[in-house]
Amino acid sequence: MAVAPTPRRLPDSLPSLPPEDAAKLDALHAGWSALAPRNVGYPCNQAFDYSELFRFLQFAANNVGDPFAGSNYKLNSHEFEREVVAEFAAMAHAPENGWWGYVTNGGTEGNMYGLYVARELFPEGICYFSEDTHYSVAKILRLQHIRNIMIKSAPDGSMDCADLRETLRIHRDVPPIIFANIGTTMKGASDNLAEIRAIFDDLAIADGYIHADAALSGMILPFVGKPQPWNFEDGADSISISGHKLPGCPLPCGVVLARRKNVDRIARSIEYVGALDTTIAGSRNAITPLMLWYRLKSLGRGGLAGIVRRSLQLADYAIARLKAHGIEAWRHENSITVVFPRPPDALMKKWIIAPKKDIGHIITLPHVTEAVIDAFAADFAEALKPQARANP
Repeated sequence: MAVAPTPRRLPDSLPSLPPEDAAKLDALHAGWSALAPRNVGYPCNQAFDYSELFRFLQFAANNVGDPFAGSNYKLNSHEFEREVVAEFAAMAHAPENGWWGYVTNGGTEGNMYGLYVARELFPEGICYFSEDTHYSVAKILRLQHIRNIMIKSAPDGSMDCADLRETLRIHRDVPPIIFANIGTTMKGASDNLAEIRAIFDDLAIADGYIHADAALSGMILPFVGKPQPWNFEDGADSISISGHKLPGCPLPCGVVLARRKNVDRIARSIEYVGALDTTIAGSRNAITPLMLWYRLKSLGRGGLAGIVRRSLQLADYAIARLKAHGIEAWRHENSITVVFPRPPDALMKKWIIAPKKDIGHIITLPHVTEAVIDAFAADFAEALKPQARANP
């Protein structure tokens, strides 16, 4: 006869914080609450509610190992993780029964995994990435000791394919590893996977690898009418997509997907945890897969499409409002990154904005409402007034 589990019992008395430390937490919460509405420069959707999952924070959960192979550690959410990556794989047009993936701690881990697979396949390969690539990629290349060459960017932020072609021609004897941006950090530009594959064909390059960093745009392009080439059908060998960006999550997370035949070549079995060592991390977050599962199930594809549609509308609204104040602004097709001249320091002290050199941007996710955009545009225009008087 089955024995009912004993109810989980917490200690009778739990330690409490001293009043001064409790006050510090209260102050942090108040500070975050004040800042959140002005968080417009980073791609983190804040319109979410995960309170139904708070009960799972009482467990020491851990998703160690391959989500498809099981683990000796039973307090895991592997079943939910598998559903999450399967949904992402479907949106990325991964080959049926020919893909593998897992939930990461964010875009950097996803990019690290894609480049790790590429390096294991082509140890002598050279990685090519554009000058608009996220800063973390240069760090990953150093950590993994991958030979690399930076390719020029076009003015719009996309990879200069003419420069790529000439550089590949010079190094035709070495397998290329292309790090492609599907939505650059600052300008939202997408590198053209179809054109990159065409260059491979024209130069008779048989061995090559393309990793696509689709951190934000990987959840936009599945829901637009004419997406840029970005997925497995378009030539990607691995793809990294963030979960805390467009879907929205309080903890950084994402999904990495790769062709199964390539992943199988690097898998190792670890007896201690009873799992395949196919991921970057050992212990892995078991809560973020639950959050992504909850978000995907509660929204459905229709809800995700609605977020994309709303975000694109907000982007156009932001461009119109900025232009109404005499501030030039623009965006790429299918991008919610609105680019404008670098704002004055006074504006960046009040608003959370990501500047780089002579530009800045806002990301119009649903929490960046019309009212927020109106306030931002008005503050931007006001901040320019003293600067204009100082520089007649």
